[in-house]
Amino acid sequence: MEENKEKVEKAKNIEDVAKGTQVWKAIFGDLLFGEFKPLSPINSLMRGIAKIMQLHPYNMSAGGKRIIMYTFCLGGLSVFFFALLSCTGAFLMIYYNPDVNKAYANVEDFRYIVPFGVLIRNMHRWTAHLMVMFVSLHMLRVFLTGAYKPPRELNWIVGVILLVLTMLSSFTGYLLPWDQLAYWGVTIGCSMGENAPLLGAKGPFALLESGKDMNSILVGGAAVGQPTLLRFYLLHAIALPLGITGLMGFHFWRIRRAGGVSGPL
Repeated sequence: MEENKEKVEKAKNIEDVAKGTQVWKAIFGDLLFGEFKPLSPINSLMRGIAKIMQLHPYNMSAGGKRIIMYTFCLGGLSVFFFALLSCTGAFLMIYYNPDVNKAYANVEDFRYIVPFGVLIRNMHRWTAHLMVMFVSLHMLRVFLTGAYKPPRELNWIVGVILLVLTMLSSFTGYLLPWDQLAYWGVTIGCSMGENAPLLGAKGPFALLESGKDMNSILVGGAAVGQPTLLRFYLLHAIALPLGITGLMGFHFWRIRRAGGVSGPL
């Protein structure tokens, strides 16, 4: 019995130490063990759902209310551009076929056959450029205003990942028109993966062999071809948008847990 009590006490001590670390606070905040201690599992579940679903935080800095003059709505505009890209991309997916023998013809159909095809494709293209620009500006604003500091350090990491995924989305969409510019641009881009650190067969501190490195995974063969187009299409239309959507949801949730939009003192 005494040994069991000692084990329970040690487990509680370890749990208390874990909850007191900055990593735990950055991820969970006070969601589970801060402001309240539920008396039952049902009470815990219902109160947890209520706190997650609540739109506004309990406390918010006065400076955080001046959103437009402080944040310039760069994050909100980035979300708007992503939503617009999703809508226009869904329309383009109806007519696009990821086949090397048909892809370019499908893109030309947007110009001459598909109703409003030129408008939708140009909206998708220019919105993608704007999203890359505004996400970058948003990250710059967060850095210059120190909004990455505790308790928002985890959100900064998530934001960096979102920036990388945004760049990858733009890069994967570059190949889909399957013209000469796209073909040789992606050929050069994929060859850079072969010389990437750790993940490239010819890069510094290479961990992967030739044929199994990042370049081979992206290209799917010896040269850019049908496997490359199919992989880039699946990444651009499914994998990356789902990843961005999930991380954006977590990003918004952590903003709420940190007290809303950061603002000047």
